[in-house]
Amino acid sequence: MHGLATMRLAILIVLVCLSAPARAEVTLFPALDGASNARTLVVYSSLDVPLAKPMIDGFQRANPDVAVRYEDLLTTDIYDRVVAETDAGKGTADIAFSSAMDLQVKLANDGYAQESRLPLSDRWPRWANWRDTAYALTFEPAVFVYHKPSFKDVAPPATRGQLVDFLRTQGDKIYGRIATYDIERSGVGFMFMARDQEQYPDIWSVIRAMGAAGVKLYSTSSAILERIADGRFVLGYNILGSYAADWAARDPDVGIVLPKDYTVVMSRIGLVPTGSHSPDLGRRYLEYFMSAEGQTVMARELEIAAVNPEVSGENTANRMQEVLGAQLRPVPVSPGLMVYLDQVKRMRLIERWNAALRSP
Repeated sequence: MHGLATMRLAILIVLVCLSAPARAEVTLFPALDGASNARTLVVYSSLDVPLAKPMIDGFQRANPDVAVRYEDLLTTDIYDRVVAETDAGKGTADIAFSSAMDLQVKLANDGYAQESRLPLSDRWPRWANWRDTAYALTFEPAVFVYHKPSFKDVAPPATRGQLVDFLRTQGDKIYGRIATYDIERSGVGFMFMARDQEQYPDIWSVIRAMGAAGVKLYSTSSAILERIADGRFVLGYNILGSYAADWAARDPDVGIVLPKDYTVVMSRIGLVPTGSHSPDLGRRYLEYFMSAEGQTVMARELEIAAVNPEVSGENTANRMQEVLGAQLRPVPVSPGLMVYLDQVKRMRLIERWNAALRSP
């Protein structure tokens, strides 16, 4: 009998593991007032728990009677679960926070997000607010990242033209030691590539030069940054600036360049799903994330630039725009983001990317 029970338990564990979303991680934050019957805010997010914790801590200090269930998910899982759970009438997250700008806007456009009129709605930058439903909450540039000791005698490339020249003249010396995202597996990488195609007519010369220099492709920022930090790679292209800044703050060998010809800026988008169990809690969390206090915590502790126009300091969208002006190209929160969700257009871009990488 004991053996049968053990076998049933093993089968149950296997079934649970098979049914769990990839990379899903659930973290519970009890209410600070200690109440066992506290209301629970449910968050679906693509931001890693260690980075999210300062924001949750701040929210709970302002709302000590609220517990938080934080589910760290892949961006596609966030989208799929909000849609499936809403359609099934089961209830879903109270707030969805994701770096997949296109999927977040699609949720809002297709009726899976509800309007959230908040104290800062009218003052939020126009490019960062779509119909008071989907809000851009971060300001994160795509940057060149480089290994400082490898450039001690020469300046790193600062434009895409300089990058092509560098790869053509130094390609033999640095062959296999440059990296970027694999746009077939990285949603952020694909979005940056799509914006490159719109912003830079000669982008395919850049991709061909990287291919000729043996570029390595990865789906995560950390895989690239780790190899730049230890000198295995000398350069990373179009790397998400928030992760690069966090890494550079801890490792003096990691350098960052905001490309001078243009710098694409993406944002993580927050919204309250239509099928939320507790939309009032979702809006409360969204309001905290938009507040001067929440955005200051994000800028200081997460190294992510604040969008809130009331927040001052170097690590803010306002300050970056004052200094860099038209060099910055923020991706607006709008239905235009959904263009490359069309599978035909998506595959055409990926096929052209792969062909450019392989071309002589």
